[in-house]
Amino acid sequence: MFSNQARKTRILFTAADLLLTGLAFEAAYATRLSLHFHHDFAVPSHALVLGFCVLTWMAAGWWLDVYSRLGRSGWRVILRDALRQAMLGTLGLLVFEFILRLDLSRFFLGLFAIYSSAFLLIFRLASVRLTGSVRRSAVRYVLVVGAGEPAERLGRTLEAAPGVSITGFLATGFAPLIMQLKQDYPVYPLSDLPRLLGAHVVDEILFAVESPELARLEDVFLLCDEEGVRTRVAVDFFPHVNSEIRLENLGETQLLTFSAAPDDDLLLLVKRAIDVSIAAVAILLGWPVMLLIAAAVRLSSPGPALFSQERCGLNGRRFRVYKFRSMSLGAEQRQSELLHLSRRQTAPKIPNDPRLTPIGRYLRRFSLDELPQLVNVLRGEMSLVGPRPAIPSEVAQYQRWQRRRLRMRPGLTCLWAVNGRDEVDFETWMKLDLEYIDNWSLGLDCKILLQTIPQVLSGRGAS
Repeated sequence: MFSNQARKTRILFTAADLLLTGLAFEAAYATRLSLHFHHDFAVPSHALVLGFCVLTWMAAGWWLDVYSRLGRSGWRVILRDALRQAMLGTLGLLVFEFILRLDLSRFFLGLFAIYSSAFLLIFRLASVRLTGSVRRSAVRYVLVVGAGEPAERLGRTLEAAPGVSITGFLATGFAPLIMQLKQDYPVYPLSDLPRLLGAHVVDEILFAVESPELARLEDVFLLCDEEGVRTRVAVDFFPHVNSEIRLENLGETQLLTFSAAPDDDLLLLVKRAIDVSIAAVAILLGWPVMLLIAAAVRLSSPGPALFSQERCGLNGRRFRVYKFRSMSLGAEQRQSELLHLSRRQTAPKIPNDPRLTPIGRYLRRFSLDELPQLVNVLRGEMSLVGPRPAIPSEVAQYQRWQRRRLRMRPGLTCLWAVNGRDEVDFETWMKLDLEYIDNWSLGLDCKILLQTIPQVLSGRGAS
């Protein structure tokens, strides 16, 4: 596991422990109150004791180095760690009680120790399966530059890393056609890199070559930088690129990471949580409106209510985007007849498009046709804020610098939407997307969302 991913895992499990310990404390307290023993029961300074327990259980987890093992340990290790953490935390609570003379119920203390052990154990056992499922559904596809001994060592390490799939190796000189590790991987000439980036999903490129060779690969780094591909270097070489650079560890190998798109896993996780929360609430509250729109589309013109189309998502992943149908049937087949009316050569947009249905024109103006894309947000294919998902045929026409917009999850709105929507020319649109990527923050997302609402309600800039 890469070091930044391990740090994110530790933070998430620490937060889970804080919550679970608090729940165990309250569950033990409620259980003891429900048992009408002869002696009256109450926890003095309830909030103080609860806060101490939560912090102590967390400290015990860090002391025992539990969080660095979670997500990749067997059930025996998980059971041992949960019991040791609960025992150490209970010992700390007993010392705390003795110092402050709190006179806590021994039965309550026993219940709390049992509940906390059980809660931690159940969550961690479940998280092993959940983490494995997430990793299988979020595979990172990597290319390795190099075909010698350093590349072979790195390849073996990557094979053992969860959630990583090696697409192949790129040779800087003469090399065999196959790299034989646990399985066979194709070895391509380095000149094939632009073609591979266009033909395959490539999330990262790792350089594992001798230091003298790296000095001759600056053009390759610049190509990756222009396309926004995250790169990692397994040796001490510092190419002249403008990406954010940091040092990470993969096992015993040190890697320099060059990222030309946001990759703070913790902040991106918060962004994803916000996406899911808002999209879920919007669907729950807006489903009657969406049903009415669907009925209106069906009644106003022949054809289905929904329209789906293949788009390019994060790093070129293909997915189906959903919209309410706003055009008559067969509209896609008629596009070539109307291209001369478009104000843009790439990503054509035809003003007063004759293919629009009467209700479709209204849906387009107020972006109501895009409401079904909330489902794409829930599925993780899109975000609320990000570059608009492009059609594959449009991506094929991109200049190299424009491809970097694919390095962030596409969204329902972005800077172009608050700067004129369909009135923005193509090159300005691309530059606004890259400006968003270069300056991304949660605050910027919030600002764009708030500015999009009046822009959409006014219907300005839509065609």
